[in-house]
Amino acid sequence: MEFSNIKVEISAPLALVTIDRPPVNALNAATIVELTQAFNELANVEESRAILLTGAGQYTFIAGADVSEFKEIDADSGQEVIENGHNLFSMIETFPKPVLAAINGVCLGGGLELAMACDIRIAAESARFGQPEINLGILPGWGGTQRLPRLIGKGKALEMLITGDMIGAQEAWRYGLVNKVVPDNELLAQAKNVGRRLALQAPLAVQAIKEVVVSGLGLPIAEALDREREAFIKVFATQDAEEGISAFLEKRRPEFKGA
Repeated sequence: MEFSNIKVEISAPLALVTIDRPPVNALNAATIVELTQAFNELANVEESRAILLTGAGQYTFIAGADVSEFKEIDADSGQEVIENGHNLFSMIETFPKPVLAAINGVCLGGGLELAMACDIRIAAESARFGQPEINLGILPGWGGTQRLPRLIGKGKALEMLITGDMIGAQEAWRYGLVNKVVPDNELLAQAKNVGRRLALQAPLAVQAIKEVVVSGLGLPIAEALDREREAFIKVFATQDAEEGISAFLEKRRPEFKGA
């Protein structure tokens, strides 16, 4: 896959997607389009059973949206930009394969919104997080007002959204914004280890888990449990379920095929 603003490297069973747009990996309209294309293609790449998303360089994951484009946006083009971002982040949130974010350095605005759409977030000790849109007189437009409170609670989310203040990696971990904090020089290696582990899990079960978790959050508990029950019955009938149960009883490692 050849792109201008991102790099995609496939080393089975993991695909590494790197936002590489110096100096701060800002998300412009073209990068959103490239990421959308990359994820559409990766959905059908059998050699890749998990996706690891990161930013190029040591100091910046993604510093936010490209503010320089804002002056050129009118009501019509602004609607398109917002919709493209929402579509991409929703695609990542519901992607059939596990998606991890390895967060190096600054993770702000649209960068944090992108990270929150991922399933698991692993942060370097030096990482810093924030939704500073308020300082521009605007608000997050790619899901920040909705995913942030779902992850860290209404009170802390409102504080971050209204003040625009940044928090460090350890505070982000305490609030549940990231799953793990690691030394800067170990970030990519540890994130790859987690990604490879997830890639060994049963693909159909992973996909079903993501579907029922994401869809169930907005439903009454009874309806959400119905969806879980339906998903369980469907997955239980797969060859992977038969293999997993047999491997457990035979005390061996299962070999899941996604069937």
